[in-house]
Amino acid sequence: MADRGVDLSALPKEVRDQLAELDLELSEGDITQKGYEKKKAKLLASYIQHLPNVDLSLPDVQLSPGHSADPSPSPEAPGPSTSSASKHHRAHRSGGARDERYRSDIHTEAVQAALAKHKEEKMALPMPTKRRSAFVQSPIDTCTPPDTSSASEDEGSLRRKAALSAVLAQSLQSPDYWINRSVQSSSTSSSASSTLSHGEPKTQPQPQLQPAASVLADVLAFTRIENSVPPDVTSSTPQERGSRVDLPPAVRGMSRGQSRSSMLDTADGVPVSSRVSTKIQQLLNTLKRPKRPPLSEFFVDDSEEIVEVPQPDPNTPKPEGRQIIPVKGEPLGVVSNWPPALQAALARWGATQAKSPALTALDITGKPLYTLTYGKLWSRSLKLAYTLLNKLGTKTEPVLQPGDRVALVYPNSDPGMFWVAFYGCLLAEVIPVPIEVPLSRQDAGSQQIGFLLGSCGVSLALTSEVCLKGLPKTPNGEIIQFKGWPRMKWVVTDTKYLTKPSKDWQPHIPTANTDTAYIEYKASKEGTVMGVAVSKISMLTHCQALSQIECSNLYCISRLIGLFNFGIVMNRIHTITVPYAVMKACPMSWVQRVHIHKARVALVKCRDLHWAMMAHKDQRDTNLSSIRMLIVADGANPWSVSSCDAFLNVFQSHGLKPEVICPCATSPEALTVAIRRPGARGAPLPARAILSMGGLSHGVIRVNTEDKNSALTVQDVGHIMPGALMCIVKPDGSPQLCKTDEIGEIVINSRAGGTMYYGLPGVTKNTFEVIPVNQAGAPIGEIPFTRTGLLGFVGPGSLVFVVGKIEGLLMVSGRRHNADDLVATALAVEPVKTVYRGRIAVFSVTVFYDERIVIVAEQRPDASEEDSFQWMSRVLQAIDSIHQVGLYCLALVPANTLPKTPLGGIHICETKQNFLEGNLHPCNILMCPHTCVTNLPKPRQKQPVDVGPASMLVGNLVAGKRIAQAIGRELGVVEDQDLIRKLCMWPTMMHQFLSEALQFRAQTDPDHVLYVLLNAKGVAVCTATCAQLHKRAEKITATLMERGGLNTGDNVVLLYPPGIDLIAAFYGCLYAGVIPVTVRPPHPQNLAATLPTVRMIIDVSKAACILTTQPLMRILRSREAAASVNVKTWPTIIDTDDLPRKRPPHIYKPPTAEMLAYLDFSVSTTGMLTGVKMSHAAVSTLCRSIKLQCELYSSRQIAICLDPYCGLGFVLWCLSSVYSGHQSILIPPLELESSLPVWLSTLSQYKIRDTFCSYSVMELCTKGLGTQTEMLKARGLNLSCVRSCVVIAEERPRLTLTQSFSKLFKDLGLSPRAVSTAFGSRVNLAICLQGTAGPDPSTVYVDMKSLRHDRVRLVERGAPQSLPLMESGTILPGVRVIIVNPETRGPLGDSHLGEIWVSSAHSASGYYTIYGEESLQADHFNTRLSFGEPHTLWARTGYLGFIKRTELLDASGDRHDALFVVGSLDETLELRGLRYHPIDIETSVSRAHRSIAESAVFTWTNLLVVVAELSGSEQEALDLVPLVTNVVLEEHHLIVGVVVIVDPGVIPINSRGEKQRMHLRDSFLADQLDPIYVAYNM
Repeated sequence: MADRGVDLSALPKEVRDQLAELDLELSEGDITQKGYEKKKAKLLASYIQHLPNVDLSLPDVQLSPGHSADPSPSPEAPGPSTSSASKHHRAHRSGGARDERYRSDIHTEAVQAALAKHKEEKMALPMPTKRRSAFVQSPIDTCTPPDTSSASEDEGSLRRKAALSAVLAQSLQSPDYWINRSVQSSSTSSSASSTLSHGEPKTQPQPQLQPAASVLADVLAFTRIENSVPPDVTSSTPQERGSRVDLPPAVRGMSRGQSRSSMLDTADGVPVSSRVSTKIQQLLNTLKRPKRPPLSEFFVDDSEEIVEVPQPDPNTPKPEGRQIIPVKGEPLGVVSNWPPALQAALARWGATQAKSPALTALDITGKPLYTLTYGKLWSRSLKLAYTLLNKLGTKTEPVLQPGDRVALVYPNSDPGMFWVAFYGCLLAEVIPVPIEVPLSRQDAGSQQIGFLLGSCGVSLALTSEVCLKGLPKTPNGEIIQFKGWPRMKWVVTDTKYLTKPSKDWQPHIPTANTDTAYIEYKASKEGTVMGVAVSKISMLTHCQALSQIECSNLYCISRLIGLFNFGIVMNRIHTITVPYAVMKACPMSWVQRVHIHKARVALVKCRDLHWAMMAHKDQRDTNLSSIRMLIVADGANPWSVSSCDAFLNVFQSHGLKPEVICPCATSPEALTVAIRRPGARGAPLPARAILSMGGLSHGVIRVNTEDKNSALTVQDVGHIMPGALMCIVKPDGSPQLCKTDEIGEIVINSRAGGTMYYGLPGVTKNTFEVIPVNQAGAPIGEIPFTRTGLLGFVGPGSLVFVVGKIEGLLMVSGRRHNADDLVATALAVEPVKTVYRGRIAVFSVTVFYDERIVIVAEQRPDASEEDSFQWMSRVLQAIDSIHQVGLYCLALVPANTLPKTPLGGIHICETKQNFLEGNLHPCNILMCPHTCVTNLPKPRQKQPVDVGPASMLVGNLVAGKRIAQAIGRELGVVEDQDLIRKLCMWPTMMHQFLSEALQFRAQTDPDHVLYVLLNAKGVAVCTATCAQLHKRAEKITATLMERGGLNTGDNVVLLYPPGIDLIAAFYGCLYAGVIPVTVRPPHPQNLAATLPTVRMIIDVSKAACILTTQPLMRILRSREAAASVNVKTWPTIIDTDDLPRKRPPHIYKPPTAEMLAYLDFSVSTTGMLTGVKMSHAAVSTLCRSIKLQCELYSSRQIAICLDPYCGLGFVLWCLSSVYSGHQSILIPPLELESSLPVWLSTLSQYKIRDTFCSYSVMELCTKGLGTQTEMLKARGLNLSCVRSCVVIAEERPRLTLTQSFSKLFKDLGLSPRAVSTAFGSRVNLAICLQGTAGPDPSTVYVDMKSLRHDRVRLVERGAPQSLPLMESGTILPGVRVIIVNPETRGPLGDSHLGEIWVSSAHSASGYYTIYGEESLQADHFNTRLSFGEPHTLWARTGYLGFIKRTELLDASGDRHDALFVVGSLDETLELRGLRYHPIDIETSVSRAHRSIAESAVFTWTNLLVVVAELSGSEQEALDLVPLVTNVVLEEHHLIVGVVVIVDPGVIPINSRGEKQRMHLRDSFLADQLDPIYVAYNM
């Protein structure tokens, strides 16, 4: 230290003053430790150099690289011993920034000891990852290179630099080192923050080392992951989330071409970046530690029952004492000549002792501002009373009547005005309601104060002129309407505005009775503000009791204007008030006033004691020997004992006597509960109680002997007030008397307390009219007691001990913890570097059937990420060790952002509200649900399944139960040729091939328009009649035969934008005998992300040729394309824009209908690229099935707004019209991006009855046009023509979206029955499609808990944990569906969850794959049931669902069997032995906060990862972390492992509107998401 060996007393006074000021600055958090050391060294430099043997260098503190060279020795690395003087200073400094109510050196030692124990079993916690730009207040981070321009280079930074250059020199010789490190600091990473919390070595390039840094940059540039730019899988335009593109997926076993050097393989073969996985590995390491409760405390979740809280441990300490006996206070003495009311006392002193001073107020510098005498106080109060009663309103209609309530709004720096207003109201017999001065419309708790004013019926506020000027005003000068307040009339009470009463007017001063005298407000734990009514007799009795304790006509130095106010006037005491602002500027001011006025009584708070102690050094001549009572107003806080001891320690030499310190306990309901009487000179001081915190948490008193780390030292608050009776009762449930060794709530019977909560009779009964009962439940008497809200016990000699307050009580797993105790522990973990002015809030939130503890602290502006994270992890450990309780969440918010109470404290209720609503905006957060959530259901153990007789049971088939199967109507065969011609079904019956059907239509009806293609304006840009389509197909065939050099059966890729060219190319391929493969073209603005998918499909399908347009051909051969793929190895590319007019020599006819017609490639939501083979027979059966279901024939028109590249979308776009002859109006979904209403206006313009769309189209219309329905209606848009609007998808129906769409466009005539969904899968492209004849789709509600156990339990709408499911459309003709147990392969009963299997003539004939996986083919396409019906061949869809027989009738008059799809089997998450569907968790997550635009979940090594897109500002990012964790825990009984907050549009979504979760997972693990924030939940 710089002051080693310096005798501070020998320094000049101005230097000592400057040092004291520095100390105060440090303690207030206004200066960093480093700045403090520098300034101090500078001050002392001239005095040190003359002294021999003083070492000016920094103490030898071991620096870990990446840490600032903090010269103050940390607890782990003690510096050399220092002189007592410096120790003395450091003692003040170490706790400097703490809230001094909680200061305790013993506790600090205990916390450091607990942390040291943790340090031995050192565990690295993964530090959250944060994007640099994420927060406006970006704390200086140790990871960014230091800015040397602002700080002089100290020895530490030089040492750091030397170390770094050595590391660099070594690393550049061994490139392996950097190659291995490169992934960890890849440029896409969001922050280069260290992954280790305990300061393990980190190296960062620094600006000073220019050459080395540039070499390093080169090394890094070349070792980036090959695929390092995150493929933009989100949209065709990089910024917007419009139509989607499919990512390069993982074909079975094919890697995506990542470089091996930069990627690792995890156990399950997923290539991951080392950085993210390192953090997740650390997270897993922290989770491996055993949780505190033994497994026996877990319980099995009875599948039907809701989770219960575990039963308490039988070993918990129980109270053993006898039942407590009520404690009586000393009798209230009889005083002669006692005034009949408080006003009478004021009248007496005003008349007889007019010159006697009543009140002296100080200005901001601590000098007396004015003195109010008793004469002035009486005359001004009289004037005010007269004015209130006679000068407001008219004689016939006065504004105020006796008994009305009036608000008093005065700043605490103006006590004189307040006293005048208070006594004026008493004289006018109106009821004053003192409240704080509102500072803004959004004041913390302002709404609750409004509730108080409303419940008390206040409409008039008294204030001073100065205060009125300072109130916020509207632009036209009126006082604003405060949030939640009733309309107020403001009256200024300055003397110049008051009227002197007429000579004959005298105030009415009745004898004190039980009428209300004034109302004092009190905030409850939940934040509601209630008014405690104090009666006139209570006031008088209270004065009498206080006077009996210490009656003196002497000075009283008061920090409070409240409880002691009346006793002061009653006894003609001279009061000097020291406002809060004076205390901040001059902490010694109250001590100086005691000295100057020889005061006998001082009324202070712990904070005042501490502040005075901090600033006492220069006050040599202070004398406190006059004090007879130093009343510590917040003595009920158990942490007050340290402040009292420390103050006594310092000021005993200034005449302060130990016996005069009198802690007292007060409560709004009971006013003064107990106060320590001043002891006799030299008498022994009362003993302290040293209690075990473990015992306290179970509500029992145990003297702590073993573990001194978890002890709480409590001082007594004296005896109860004279004339009172006190008991201790259980804080919850009925007011049963406690035992003598049990902690309970203090209840009191006294005439000197509050009488009720004004205007709230219900709550009053439970608080002010409590009759304690004994253990048998019988009342102990008829006297009503008042609950004080204080927790405590009665010690030896009837002394009262308080250990906490009800409002600070946190009940976690049946144990009680006190918020104040937790704050004290958090503050004992060296917060100087991290916490701003010791501002810490502790509260609990209810999540998953128990309370969870949340700590929120304000972070200093200069705190580094590293320091903050380290502080947070150490607080976790300290609270875990000392209180044996896990923290749920620890958050740091920027300095000065927590809502404040009027005196500058933290408004806890508002903070909690902000936390739960996501308005807290933390800058650092640490969630620890794994440690503290111990009441999760026991993981489900799956029973082994054997096929055999038992499989009947496993298959859930019980005698009499219907097998869950459903059959579409018969396809039927028509024999009569004439009928065929009449029905226009000729091609469909005579020809098994679509190519023949097109030729037939071109001959018989050449001019019939089959296709109309629209652009964004709704204008037809291209049409195709039967003949035109046939001729165009012939031209393409001729070109293929000429230029392609193809053999029959070769695969040809069709690369076209959605349109008629694609259809013509498809039929051209059929005519040529080659197999078409439709592929979505790459996006010109986003080739890097979209071209690899195209390349992959071309490679996997072994395409011999590519048919495309000229612009696309240029793109494929462009330089930009060459950056993503090898453009030299494309197969033959033929552009079909300008074809010669040639006809092919012949048109190919396949020998059998079982031959391949086309290949259908698609990327599944799990990221798998699968191609299926569709035969000619399957194609024509499918088209016929759709024709029958939707009643399609030549005169019909349908509108299609779908992507035409795979699945049912392709069938409807390219095949169905040619087969059925109806006209298809084609609207490419891309056109909606430039003109949203084009699809709906087409439906209206062409009077379309049937339309098909995708979820992404429906979502675009819902979000984009939802607010414009009136405008569309005005334009004449009418959707009443639409009979069916079918959403084509391969997923569970999105009920919320379809319902929103129906509701929004109901006003445009859309029938609510029109919207329905279809369902298909890879093995069968169309299983369900809502036709025209079937009944309306039904909706059921299933229990989500049962679904997790693979069971279906139907519940009522609105039941808790219910999930609405909509039927997926009517089963197509010729299709048969059965529900099967995926493990036993046995059929299941009705309403049981299982895999959907399908048997149909239009199922695909197998996967098209480059590795002939025959076993997979057989398993997925030609599989049999294990029993029941062994001959039918089934295809497995890979989707879970169930069938329910409904009351509705189908076309044939039978009861309708509805198929409900629940989700894809491949996508389900197996967690804790239960099966979860991602969409359910995502729905909950999206509801958690208004700023979550989209979310996706996946698992990695048994951790649940939630990715949420943030649509709001980045400062909201961290608000989402606790809300997401809460909602998943509450609704799904799962603990989220990692929460990733990303920008909108990052979650990849394919063209069908499905989330690509596996791509997201790969991008996350390869660290390519550029997240705003990644939180690793402990």
